[in-house]
Amino acid sequence: MTRRQVGYQWHLAELMARHGLRNTTDLAPLLAERGVELSASQVYRLVAQTPERVSLTLLAALCDIFGCPLDELVTTSATDSPAGRSRRAAGDGPVVDLAATVRPRRARVSPDGP
Repeated sequence: MTRRQVGYQWHLAELMARHGLRNTTDLAPLLAERGVELSASQVYRLVAQTPERVSLTLLAALCDIFGCPLDELVTTSATDSPAGRSRRAAGDGPVVDLAATVRPRRARVSPDGP
């Protein structure tokens, strides 16, 4: 049995550059015009990082700002990967038994004072 591995790429920074928006602060007022109120740090993270969750309202606003379809903002991919056991198979690489190599030391508690 195979499993599907899905992924996506976020292209907001490239779209901003193509449209002459150099700073993340330039995007906030354009979003606000479309009813999407985000703080400066939220807008920065939206541009600088790949978000895990975004609202459909935000996606629609970004597509409207840049006059682009959704697939220019986010591209998706899916590949087949063999479904394997969750445990590591023997010979997959070095496995260190931490119980045998790293042992905690017994603490000594001594009273405070002279």
